[in-house]
Amino acid sequence: MAIKFHYNKTSLQHLNKQLKIRINALPTLKNKEAALRIEVKKAKDEAARLDALLDEKITASDNTLRLWNEFKPDLVSIKDVRLSVKKIAGVKTPILEGIEFEIKDFSLFKNPTWYPEGISVIRELAHIALERDVFERKTELLDFARKKTTQKVNLYEKVQIPGYEEAILKIKRFMEDEENLSKSAQKIVKSRMEQKESEAA
Repeated sequence: MAIKFHYNKTSLQHLNKQLKIRINALPTLKNKEAALRIEVKKAKDEAARLDALLDEKITASDNTLRLWNEFKPDLVSIKDVRLSVKKIAGVKTPILEGIEFEIKDFSLFKNPTWYPEGISVIRELAHIALERDVFERKTELLDFARKKTTQKVNLYEKVQIPGYEEAILKIKRFMEDEENLSKSAQKIVKSRMEQKESEAA
């Protein structure tokens, strides 16, 4: 990235200010990146745990699979999913607050006796599946933020800070050269004036 600047004190002050901002922000960005990395791992692990738990629960109900043919699929439905937002390292992430199920009325006399237990199993499976989905979304959001933060850290560390330092050095050298030339010119003028004065005398 080419940094635009002029060979003067104003430009030097501006570049120094920009460099200071980036140097001060870098440790904060690195801490944010580390925190996000940890949170991404936690969310991934939790999503994997819930996925395994869901598989385990489904496998456990396999032996009653033939009974599920008698179950009415429209008996249980999800009426509402309540989510809240929690900020993690400045990133808004979802949290599952609760699920509201709608259970249709059914006769305990006309239907199999295991229906209430079946409803309980479906509610549990739905809750685990939704919680897993929330953690997968949380992982995506946190990982996206982590990647953006890593890019910014790299931009500051590898491009902008060295770029500003180089530009500042160029301006300082230019100004030193200008000052040296001015001093040399003054010396030449002074020595010529002295020579003219000595010739006139």
